[in-house]
Amino acid sequence: MSNELKYAVFGSGSWATAIVKMLCENQTEVGWYMRSVYTKEHLIKEQHNPSYLSSVEFNIEQLKISNDINEIANYADVLIFVVPSAFIYSELEKLTVDITNKTVVSAVKGIVPETGLLLGEHFHDIYKVPFQNIAVIAGPCHAEEVALERLSYLTISCDDAKKAQHIANALSSDYIKTKISDDVIGTEYAVMLKNIYAIAAGIAHGLGYGDNFQSVLMSNAIREMKRFIKKKHKMKRNINNSAYLGDLLVTGYSLFSRNRMFGNMIGKGYTVKSAQMEMSMVAEGYYATKSAHLINQKNKKKTKMYIIDAVYNILYEGKDPKKEFIKLAEKLD
Repeated sequence: MSNELKYAVFGSGSWATAIVKMLCENQTEVGWYMRSVYTKEHLIKEQHNPSYLSSVEFNIEQLKISNDINEIANYADVLIFVVPSAFIYSELEKLTVDITNKTVVSAVKGIVPETGLLLGEHFHDIYKVPFQNIAVIAGPCHAEEVALERLSYLTISCDDAKKAQHIANALSSDYIKTKISDDVIGTEYAVMLKNIYAIAAGIAHGLGYGDNFQSVLMSNAIREMKRFIKKKHKMKRNINNSAYLGDLLVTGYSLFSRNRMFGNMIGKGYTVKSAQMEMSMVAEGYYATKSAHLINQKNKKKTKMYIIDAVYNILYEGKDPKKEFIKLAEKLD
């Protein structure tokens, strides 16, 4: 891949803002699509995102900002999508530019609800993007720590190692360390699943469970993740690597984790709707829970998913969190 490739980010949330910041460390110009006209105008005038990571100041001359998704898709060679999974389908319906020869990168932490597909699969099936042109960004990496320039780690997965390395180089800096992987499907599922387990960790905290239980919960979560991913895409992988276990731990334990925050509110007695209204950010794990549950239900031989089932029962079946976690505790080892 040429060093002159142009990069663009689609989305205006905290993770999208963090990725733009990373790219600005290395790129002369970065494309940035955002739906909100207000956000665009505020960013141009005040040099920062008004709603997310507002402490990060941008050199506006370094950014090509637009409310037209096709303008930015046409501009860039590498398209990084960071729109929440709940809204990605409707945003992509606006896309009319041919992107079959572009590199598409998923930084979306969930499945496309309308199709039940990973974002990479969605781009392949609907937009005919070859699998070798699809990549995934995984952590462990919180947007808030990127804003503070605290040392963070990313894994870039792609079937084409050269493309993966080019993207990794574009995101690397003194405070961002990167590595590459060929486990595109596995890392994308891991990125989705860890948000569900973070909700579980939050519910447990809200219910008053302590660190001892949390450690057992996370130990079971990584094994459950391994079973789920192996069922969907069997290949040799070390589930203890940073893209899987590391990302799970930081999402499950960090105070920056919106999914843990959402779960904590549920554990303390908030309804799903009231918790969602209270938060200013999307908890991707809410949507991922339903997707993961449905995927497992479609398996001829269902995988044991005690934690996912418990979170699903609480969020979608209206079951009492306290009673569900009493039952869950009996199944963990």
